[in-house]
Amino acid sequence: MKRWGSTIVLVVLMGVLVGFPVYAQTGSTVEQEVKALKPGLSRFLLRGYAHSGFESYEKENSFVGGSFNPIFLWQQSDRLLFEGELEVALEDGTTTLGLEYANMSYIINKRMIVRVGKFLIPFGIFAERLHPRWINRLPSNPLGFNHGEQVGPAAALGAEIRGGAPLGTAKINYSVYIINGPSLNDGSETPEAAGMLHFDNYEDNNTNKAVGGRFGFLPFSSSALELGVSAQYAKVGNENSRYRDVAARLFALDLSLVKTVPAVRGIVDVKAQYSLTQVDDASYINPDKPETMYTFKNENAAYFIQGTFKPAFVANTFFQKLEFAGRYSAMTLAEGAAWGGQKNQWAVSLNYWLDWRTVVKFSYQYTDAPGAEAEAVEHEEEGTPLGGAFLIHWSFGF
Repeated sequence: MKRWGSTIVLVVLMGVLVGFPVYAQTGSTVEQEVKALKPGLSRFLLRGYAHSGFESYEKENSFVGGSFNPIFLWQQSDRLLFEGELEVALEDGTTTLGLEYANMSYIINKRMIVRVGKFLIPFGIFAERLHPRWINRLPSNPLGFNHGEQVGPAAALGAEIRGGAPLGTAKINYSVYIINGPSLNDGSETPEAAGMLHFDNYEDNNTNKAVGGRFGFLPFSSSALELGVSAQYAKVGNENSRYRDVAARLFALDLSLVKTVPAVRGIVDVKAQYSLTQVDDASYINPDKPETMYTFKNENAAYFIQGTFKPAFVANTFFQKLEFAGRYSAMTLAEGAAWGGQKNQWAVSLNYWLDWRTVVKFSYQYTDAPGAEAEAVEHEEEGTPLGGAFLIHWSFGF
């Protein structure tokens, strides 16, 4: 009797703490209710990746990387999930710690999930699906998909509803989100960057929120091909500034094709994405003549197409682990802006897979800036250095 009394008190106290009364239910015992409240039913999984390597450009070479990205996954129940990724890296001689994403998800049904927090934005496919070092088939990111030269969002704080459904023999997937949108650099502190969009906007600069989404279509029952379209809209100017009504429209198209080709005993993998940002016309401080204002067509685009071939079904075990990769990417930033310009890049890589998620990449890439003057193409503080480069990376997924 004493044991039952303490059990009942415990249940009542727990009910009070969570803010609702405890009621007896028909067909339920106190013991069953206590069991339902017991912890220990959650599941935890640690995953992640790491990479390091050596990069040799025309005017510099260095060992790079040393980054470590642990990914934490919790399943609190059949419907409640949490995921988070940290990045521990070396930057400018110091160790940095960053939060790549951290969000909570609730499974409403088999075709709909809602999540809240910081998450990778499904704007195209690169940021959400391809950016991890052991998944990216080349050591570097495509032009326009790097920090410092970014056309389109990668991660943000907000809420999202996503899911998928069959459509006959085909399939669809979707995502609709509302987030703290990008912010517009008004040039008050850095006139040479006026008009740029900054996507790492974790404290919104206005009362408006960005609304966007992606729709994916897989026309074949094998899911070998996926076609996607993305869009996002937001006002991007600071709330109490002359730019408060300036808006940005973002669009993206993407393609993914993975196909086994028996004739060549291998697997062909093709990925592509085109991203476009359009910002309303506005006047900014002229960095060359601070006493005057100037304007330009604030439109930016970036795209890449890459293909890989892995002879996975040949008899020789050494060649089974090889992979041949190639990529072309280009970026065009606002013509007439102080920060505008164009870059093109082609890259090739020979990869050797030690196992299914550990790869060593031997790559060569060449980046140029068509039409730029010689003094304007020196190595930049941010962005991809121009000229040829040899890159060797070892990426490790766990």
